[in-house]
Amino acid sequence: MRTPIRLVLLAGLLGLALAMPGLADGDVATSALAKARAALARGDGIAAESELKKAAAAGAPREALAAPMGEALIIENDLAGARSWLAPGQFAKGDEAYGWRMLGMLERFSGNLDAASVAYDRALSFAPNDALIWADIGRLKFSKGEQIQAIEAANRALVADPDNPRALELRAQLMRDQAGWDAALPLYERALLKAPDDLNLLAGYAATLGEAGRMREMLTITRHMIELDPGDARPWFCQAVLAARVGKTELARKLLARAGSGLDTMPAARLLKGILELESGNANEAVAQLDALVQQQPANRPAQLLLARALYEAGDSDALLMRFSSMAGRADASPYLLALLGRALEERGDRIGAAAYLDRLAKAQAPAVMPIAERGSGDAAGTVRSLIAAGNFAGADATAQAYAHQYPGMFEALSLAGDAALARGAPLPAINWYRQATQVRYPDRMLLRTVEALERSGKGAEAPALVVSYLGAWPGSRLATRLAAGHAAYAGDWAHSRSLLEHLRTSGGNRDARVLVDLSLAQLNGGDAEAARDTAQRAARLLPASGFAAQAWGMALVELDEDPALARQLLDKARRIEGDNPLLAEARTRLGK
Repeated sequence: MRTPIRLVLLAGLLGLALAMPGLADGDVATSALAKARAALARGDGIAAESELKKAAAAGAPREALAAPMGEALIIENDLAGARSWLAPGQFAKGDEAYGWRMLGMLERFSGNLDAASVAYDRALSFAPNDALIWADIGRLKFSKGEQIQAIEAANRALVADPDNPRALELRAQLMRDQAGWDAALPLYERALLKAPDDLNLLAGYAATLGEAGRMREMLTITRHMIELDPGDARPWFCQAVLAARVGKTELARKLLARAGSGLDTMPAARLLKGILELESGNANEAVAQLDALVQQQPANRPAQLLLARALYEAGDSDALLMRFSSMAGRADASPYLLALLGRALEERGDRIGAAAYLDRLAKAQAPAVMPIAERGSGDAAGTVRSLIAAGNFAGADATAQAYAHQYPGMFEALSLAGDAALARGAPLPAINWYRQATQVRYPDRMLLRTVEALERSGKGAEAPALVVSYLGAWPGSRLATRLAAGHAAYAGDWAHSRSLLEHLRTSGGNRDARVLVDLSLAQLNGGDAEAARDTAQRAARLLPASGFAAQAWGMALVELDEDPALARQLLDKARRIEGDNPLLAEARTRLGK
């Protein structure tokens, strides 16, 4: 949520009045104050500070300089200097709300969140309907984990001023997580009508356009940003993402290099750099980038999996096993991680150790409910996970509920309570917790858990519409696409199921044996047994120990009346690994066994 200090501010609460209360007589001080406020409105702290010093030399009193000087120094990231002006709380008449808001911002940027709350309360006492104050309060609430309350503050800001760019920006940022990219775009567009050259707004708009798949429009916006400020790293990053998505790896790397050091600590940039280095065959450099990201964001699961892959490709099996064995031991371990560790152990000659991972991978069973630790959740997720693993579901539920009551607006706390309720066999309370959590953020793992809770509660008929709605908001979600394909298959719409799974295959799923098995079944039931055979054969080669892949291949051979000996061998293998099921029994009957 936090944006760069030098770009986040927009001054000018009180306009550019030439007659300021409390100023010394004379045109020099009055003119300098007006120029300073104009510079602050542009986000130019250095120019504002220069003009404020002229005003001071011309006799302007300290109270008249305090709020704008504090803002200028915050823009310059001189927080100690800003504190010397703002901390006394002595502001000119008419500047009180402005000054206290600046002090609140200073405390927020300094990590003093309780002190920031006090300062914002003082600001509200002077201007209870100030949109900028409420927008800042929303950002503070989000930083404190009071995320539902942050949404409420953002809405309050828009009630106070429906066209305020900073209030619209905050609501758009929150809306992206809550309702998807398309829902946020109109908010950015409204804000840009008021501030068309605001780099902060343009950056958010460009990124959101990119996520929504509107690449040409994103490119237009980033070019405008470069015209305004060639030194801003963000448009180069957006263009690098676009290049990477269309497979232009070297161009993406060059664009990232154009961004300079401005992206060095940006998590998304580190992730992209890691991916590009992997694609370029530079596994060791990818490890460096992804390791730094995982240290920065320990709960970032995609980054963890990419780091595991980079360690594997770098040939560092010792580091891979040391760092990821614990994660792979979890009941909800990623199939991809199980495959990596299994292959690493096979390559070391440890076939017994490898089998432990590859056998679990071949089972293809739905993972148990195990909470995922999120940044900011402290030890709560770990404690709940340990209790669930030990079978103490009541204790896990009590711990999670206590955490949710302690932080009633936090996504992590609400989702953790839902996970614990689902683990103890209480799907209806779980659904309630999940629905509260999705008021803040709606990752696809939350969709998966909600669908699971609906099915366990006897409300599975509601799940297909929920998945379709989710895909409308986040069309790029692979997990939601898998769920939609499953629902289509269950409804007998094999053509739609196949279409969805083909999309997954062509967009990076050609090495995902589970996607391929599902696709083979859709092809077979849709009347294309030859395609089903080829797809299932690839799945079986990727995952030789999978009973499901063997079954899909065997069923396709039976349908084609082709190689009955191999078909019988595959169906026997599937039965031995997974046990019998109606589809397998039917295929065995048709084979004459």
